[in-house]
Amino acid sequence: MRAFQILALSTALALPLAAPALAEATITVTGEASIAATPDMATVSLGVTTEGATAAEAMAANSKALAAVIERLQGAGIAETDLQTANLSLNPNWTGYDSGAAPQIANYMAMNMLNVRVRDLANLGSVLDASIADGANTLNGITFELAAPRPVQDEARRAAMGDATAKATLYAEAAGVTLGKIASIAEVQNYGGPMPVFMEAKAASPVPVAAGQIALQAQVTVTYEIAE
Repeated sequence: MRAFQILALSTALALPLAAPALAEATITVTGEASIAATPDMATVSLGVTTEGATAAEAMAANSKALAAVIERLQGAGIAETDLQTANLSLNPNWTGYDSGAAPQIANYMAMNMLNVRVRDLANLGSVLDASIADGANTLNGITFELAAPRPVQDEARRAAMGDATAKATLYAEAAGVTLGKIASIAEVQNYGGPMPVFMEAKAASPVPVAAGQIALQAQVTVTYEIAE
């Protein structure tokens, strides 16, 4: 039995190791496209910032001013479903750091921010003016959008895929190889947002706003096999 085991082990060691499978030769490219479109709606982040000797006073003043802002916005044609609280904060204002004395609370600051969706861009300036007139004194940005972005976004996706195909074809020709079938397709997600800005409590009526155009972008990473 022991002789049989030694023979079997010797035979196994004598067998050649299987060669590792060669990886498929591929070309990977990223296609990009940007499609311009005229926005038909906007989301405005605006709100009220107030101060008070106590936390209760600051919040009471803020709530009163914001209620007036909301009422004016609804009077300007903004639906209740297009108003959403984005941020609510109440913080003490500390003093005494510079003098080296023990810090003390000087007063309190309350802030309440709203996201306001404006579906009629022709009235955007009037909506902003109305909100400012009733106490809105903080503006965190305006985002112009499309109510139905999918058709334009899909156009950008098709263009990005075409860009990827053109790049892969060029690389294959330059390398002297033949482009094969697609091995994988992965969409690249992009994220961004408006930068905060601030405005004075009073402004001209109506506030001048230019919507311009927005660009819907698409990126796709495509891997092609190289045909033998």
